[in-house]
Amino acid sequence: MARACLVQFENIEAIPHLWWLVRTQGQVERVIAGIEACPGVVLATLMDNAVRGVLEEACRHMHVPCIPVLDPVMATLAAYLDSEFGAQPGRQHVLDADYFSRIDAMHYTLAHDDGQLLEDLDDADVVLVGVSRTSKTPTCMYLANRGIKAANVPLVPGLDPPPELLACKGPLIVGLTKEPKSLTDIRRSRLRFLNQSDETDYADPEKVREEVTRARRLFAERGWPVIDVSRRSIEEASASILQLFIRHRGGELPGGVP
Repeated sequence: MARACLVQFENIEAIPHLWWLVRTQGQVERVIAGIEACPGVVLATLMDNAVRGVLEEACRHMHVPCIPVLDPVMATLAAYLDSEFGAQPGRQHVLDADYFSRIDAMHYTLAHDDGQLLEDLDDADVVLVGVSRTSKTPTCMYLANRGIKAANVPLVPGLDPPPELLACKGPLIVGLTKEPKSLTDIRRSRLRFLNQSDETDYADPEKVREEVTRARRLFAERGWPVIDVSRRSIEEASASILQLFIRHRGGELPGGVP
């Protein structure tokens, strides 16, 4: 919320100071000491009234604004739902079945990154396919955080797609693509970052165009849905994949996906 608001102010460079898991008066005293050392607007999500009262009183003495950002949301929900709410800190972090489902998805995704462990690829919920640097790994990690077991398989120039990928029946397989020029620029930046020459087939515009064309042809032949990530953030691409996945499962989501 703070970042979304601050970007609207030009020529302002904010320095964030973050405190997590503040649940006792002893912990909030350390927060107050930090605010005294670096005063600024305080955005708080404290649920315990006693702990929050200590912070608010200290901010008043320091003449520092303190905004309880959850209050309007909670009040609106309570009115709309005609229900009272509790004030139990950390309830969103409860280690329930959904939490462990997300952890399982994360383990699966890490183990099946970049074409690894293809022998059990059919156990995935989603498989992302694409040429190098089409955001396959970060998109998979985002999906895993939503409880989706996501694997990704790279398409390598000069090599046929792995037979395990072509034999998959259960997962939703999605092709990721990117505009050749944008992909070329990203690959060149990657090579420079690694202190390698960018005068290679990997970043050659014509070769990149051929890679993208071959990938699109494969997607069309296999009937896999395609998402162009040229102008999409990881979140936007993942949202599109989740919509495809819901249709693929007939409206059913695995445990852990809100």
